[in-house]
Amino acid sequence: MPNLDRIDDTVLALLLLGLHDDDRAWKGFDWDAMDRLHEKGYITNPVGKAKSVAFTPEGKKRAEELFETLFGDGEPGA
Repeated sequence: MPNLDRIDDTVLALLLLGLHDDDRAWKGFDWDAMDRLHEKGYITNPVGKAKSVAFTPEGKKRAEELFETLFGDGEPGA
């Protein structure tokens, strides 16, 4: 059984790759994961015609932390 929290953390971090307009991200990920991220309060509701979602302030901060943890090189300031 997959660890859904780890999947959600990874999707949240990867949403930063499509960041635009300061807090919006393209919603090209698994719908179930996007729904869970919305339920956790990290992004706006992904259901709708818009091609992107907005990070909540907490969600953007968490995404940045996760991105550094998962994909950073461990070098301060890098």
